[in-house]
Amino acid sequence: MIVAIFLFITAFGYIIAPYDPNAQNLDKRFQPPSYEYIFGTDELGRDIFSRVLCGARYSIQTGIVVLAVAVPFGTVLGATSGYLGGKYDEIIMRVTDIFLAFPGLILAMLVSAALGPSLQNAMFALAVVWWPLYTRLVRGQALSVRENAYVEAAKSMGASHLNIILHHILPNCISPVIVSATMDLGMIIMWASGLSFLGFGAQPPLPEWGRMITEGRIYIFKAWWLTAFPGIAILFVVLAFNLVGDGIRDILDPRLRRVVEVRGK
Repeated sequence: MIVAIFLFITAFGYIIAPYDPNAQNLDKRFQPPSYEYIFGTDELGRDIFSRVLCGARYSIQTGIVVLAVAVPFGTVLGATSGYLGGKYDEIIMRVTDIFLAFPGLILAMLVSAALGPSLQNAMFALAVVWWPLYTRLVRGQALSVRENAYVEAAKSMGASHLNIILHHILPNCISPVIVSATMDLGMIIMWASGLSFLGFGAQPPLPEWGRMITEGRIYIFKAWWLTAFPGIAILFVVLAFNLVGDGIRDILDPRLRRVVEVRGK
């Protein structure tokens, strides 16, 4: 339910927002939460509620774009590495290990700093951090799947490596990828907000949640609402996607489903 609300806000935030998120009104600076301004106003008199609503688009869009790049790339590499093995597996895994050797957030900061601060560059930086995780995940699944009898049967019938990977390896690796991607979406949103907070992501006047927090932190004792409400939005969206990921995992994993059914009895 919470995820559906966030997705609705992502699609229609600019329409349902009561004010223009970037409209300044210096006469209304630092207005506390009230009937007129539900979440109060910031140092430029901008409505925090409108900015939080519109900021959902950028935060959730960032997570979706990063996964749209990292998941296919990492999945294909992992399936190829696990199925082919040998020198291909060695090369792909050594490159993957190089990326995994760096702390994720530090690597994202380095890439963002090299490319320049912007939301688009932050998305690319996070995709660079995330694809090795899916390569490792899918490679482990592919190593198990390639030993099955139906894969050997496909080989004996003359099926090409590409055909086997597309029709036998990838379909049997997709369940853990879906679960991982759902749970990673919230984490990516949090990391993207962190990059914006540090100045590597979204830039003013974009109403992105992490950027809103870093702009309001210097007024934390004067106007707590500047940082509180964007922070609460990040908290809820991360928890919501984690819960959805747990639910999908329970559905797709037969062993967990049986445990739930037994406990229900």
